[in-house]
Amino acid sequence: MKTHSLLALAVLGVLAMPAFAEDAAKTTQAKAWPPRIVFANGTELAATGNFHYDYNDYSGQGYGTPATTFVDDDDFRRREFGLTLKRKGYYDFGVAYDFESDTWMDVALRLESKGLFGKDVGKFRIGQFKLPVGFEGYTSTRASSFMENALPSQAFYESRRVGVEWAFERPQYIWNLGYFWGNDLQGNNPGTTVAMRAAWTPHKAAGDVLHLGVSASQENPDSEVNGLGQTILPSVRWRSKPEGSLTTVRLVDSGNLTNVDRIRREGLEALWIKNEWSLQGEYLRQQTTRNAGLPSYSSDGYYLFGSWVVTGESRVYSAGNVSNPVPAHKYGAWEVLARYSHIDLDNDGIAGGRESNWTLGVNAYFSKYLKLQANYVMVDAKRAGLSADPKVLELRAQFYF
Repeated sequence: MKTHSLLALAVLGVLAMPAFAEDAAKTTQAKAWPPRIVFANGTELAATGNFHYDYNDYSGQGYGTPATTFVDDDDFRRREFGLTLKRKGYYDFGVAYDFESDTWMDVALRLESKGLFGKDVGKFRIGQFKLPVGFEGYTSTRASSFMENALPSQAFYESRRVGVEWAFERPQYIWNLGYFWGNDLQGNNPGTTVAMRAAWTPHKAAGDVLHLGVSASQENPDSEVNGLGQTILPSVRWRSKPEGSLTTVRLVDSGNLTNVDRIRREGLEALWIKNEWSLQGEYLRQQTTRNAGLPSYSSDGYYLFGSWVVTGESRVYSAGNVSNPVPAHKYGAWEVLARYSHIDLDNDGIAGGRESNWTLGVNAYFSKYLKLQANYVMVDAKRAGLSADPKVLELRAQFYF
């Protein structure tokens, strides 16, 4: 783990410890589930978890090569566990780790200016967390409408970095501005990124939402020096899985692009919720600029999906993002969905391929902690004169708290 990552963790720990120490002797109650302790002044220490167990059944093959051959599988997709320490209206500190992928998730402290200073000038966050560029990628994995993100979200979303962010929300709009530096907590992705997201929200009430947003970022990756003292120049690779959760196969792939100078990402996003109905979509684009006289490379993609919560509940919207419907019936909340996604990696002399997918889905929310999902994905991919049209049936049992 690099120096920047260690420093970020140390700062977060120092900031969170005084609040915990002050309240440690004021415990008033403990709740059995979810596991939590609530202190006298409202500070809460809680465990969090998000566990996905998946089954994938593939019909059809890739391009007829060993590298594009699909294999049926069942396994954990995620095993996330963490802790949060928060005082509503003042701060929250969280740390989470995915034991399935051996990856740090969000490790961050968020401060609310109104509670701390008496005036609302936004919320400030420091640590490792998701970048605010894109909608689907920014959504929590516990609230995913489909089992896997759409093709462009997989390819272009920058994921998590260590940095700082300012978020400012009013009834009619939302702003996110962030600066990210150094490596992530895995010691990967050296460099800096400046990112922003803005959304107009003329409707923002339960069951009545209209969200129209734009986002953009510029990443400036740095070189690395390996254990042999050799300099490794920045590189990037753009690719997507065919929206199957338990496969390493990619039918579209730009290949490794070396000597990267900067990467620009842009996105347009929209969300409409009207009671049990909703529509969501976004367009994402990247442009990679390279050194040493190498040509630039750009690519893009989009998706659109519709959702109907058959039992009458509504998808939940808050702070510029979405979460799961809350069941209002003893038999749970049931949702049916359809999504179309497309990505184009054929550009600037690179035959990365093109892919278009249709996905049909059913979600069953039996409580605030248990969710079952079924997806059926129909793939149409083309690359370098080859074609592939596999199908995948995916099932998931999700337990989260």
